[in-house]
Amino acid sequence: MQGLMMDMPLLISGLIRHADRNHGDTEIVSRTVEGGIHRYTYRDAHTRARRLARALGALGLKAGERVGTLAWNGHRHYELYYAISGMGAVINTMNPRLFAEQIVYICNHAENTALFFDPTFLALVEKLAPQLKTIRHYVLMTARAHMPKGSGHLCYEELLEKESDAFEWPSFDERTAAALCYTSGTTGNPKGTLYTHRSTVLHAYGAALPDALNLSARDSVLPVVPMFHANAWSLPYACTMVGAKMVFPGPHLDGKSVYELIEQEKVTLSAGVPTVWLMLLQHLAAGKHKFSTLERTVIGGSACPAAMIRNFQDGHGVRVFHAWGMTEMSPLGTVGTLKTKQAQLGKEAQVAVQAKQGRGIFGVEMKIVDEQGSELPWDGKRFGNLMVRGPWIASGYFKGEGGDVLKDGWFPTGDVATIDPDGYMQITDRSKDVIKSGGEWISSIDLENIAIEHPAIAEAAVIGVQHPKWDERPIVVAVKRPGQEVSKDELLRFYEGKIAKWWMPDDVVFVNELPHTATGKLSKLTLRQQFRDFRLDQK
Repeated sequence: MQGLMMDMPLLISGLIRHADRNHGDTEIVSRTVEGGIHRYTYRDAHTRARRLARALGALGLKAGERVGTLAWNGHRHYELYYAISGMGAVINTMNPRLFAEQIVYICNHAENTALFFDPTFLALVEKLAPQLKTIRHYVLMTARAHMPKGSGHLCYEELLEKESDAFEWPSFDERTAAALCYTSGTTGNPKGTLYTHRSTVLHAYGAALPDALNLSARDSVLPVVPMFHANAWSLPYACTMVGAKMVFPGPHLDGKSVYELIEQEKVTLSAGVPTVWLMLLQHLAAGKHKFSTLERTVIGGSACPAAMIRNFQDGHGVRVFHAWGMTEMSPLGTVGTLKTKQAQLGKEAQVAVQAKQGRGIFGVEMKIVDEQGSELPWDGKRFGNLMVRGPWIASGYFKGEGGDVLKDGWFPTGDVATIDPDGYMQITDRSKDVIKSGGEWISSIDLENIAIEHPAIAEAAVIGVQHPKWDERPIVVAVKRPGQEVSKDELLRFYEGKIAKWWMPDDVVFVNELPHTATGKLSKLTLRQQFRDFRLDQK
């Protein structure tokens, strides 16, 4: 028997329409590229998004077409999130930190018909423009007063000024494509993940849940995680859904700028990668600053060291939530909130749970499998290849790149993980980074986390190098803190009693800096290339 419920499509435009109606006077604050602070409300944003949708139509852009952006977190980028998808087109947010040739590839592969960009990226866009085959319109995201002289580009604010807000968001199938985000492409060309309206709205529901990001209309949220990468972890959608105040940081993510914005705008929640929080904590320590409103921070992108969790919680009273996900997962998969029994543990035992990547939120199913594809138990000990499935997880890549990626209906994440009996998942490696020594697996991430705990170490990476007897053995590649000294033997002694003896790294190499990808993650691929001729004596 059919249920007698209305069948209303889940559309992104419904989020901002809801925010206008129910949270119309709630602020959206942006630190702008031009300098200064921009303030307006959800009602203002909705008005401008409707005018922008009309402007897109006036430029001849049609439903289904892709529109590229190269922009920081700000109010204009937010308007594009809603205007492009809301009118039925597809927003393709591009990571400006990628190599120039990768940006060209993405823009051409997506067949973007227009490109919206912040003034920061003017020189980059003008350099790449001759190679961009499908772009018909270049729009500089600024006002006329900040347009460069003689520029042939369209002016964002002038486009909006020409239009009225008399625009009704169209209704269409909720499985219509809404946004396109490409992987960072550490090997080969980047691949596109195409999100639908349905998957995006469901993901926003999941992100807002109490045991996920726990968002509400009482929050002031600072998304440091960029809008050009994996939907800024859904914050522009989920905050709109619940009516939270949003604070966009613009291009300045140094510790001083982020701290000032947190204090000025009474931020209660922020989200970003460990490198940003390291700069923030260093600024706090140098100036003996304290937070007056920040309650919690979501940390993802790469593993958060236990020392950072302790610093936030013990030193500043800010609760840390580890999160994990992927571009292909919209991106949220797990969040490290505590259950009742974990909350009753001692402080160090709690930190050990928080250092894991967290437990799956409703909408994400997980399992781990061995190399033969057989499912492994959730015992917190066995680790295997992590597989996921759910309504906001990709079933393939844009234009069929990479072929059929699913395995029996599950998406292979490329991560190696354990899952404990309470459902807490912990990444032990990327499958391509796992160290296999004498037929057994060693977790490079566990070894890295121990190295970072040493007070003289600023950053560390662990890779496997060739060994004549054991095939591979781990070595530590580390960066010392300024003014700190530690020897190879001292660092190796620091591991004693913390790991199995056969996990002990065979060597330590100190370097001035470690290589990173465009999204700020350690580039193990680059490190392995740098150390491919490194040899260990047989032990």
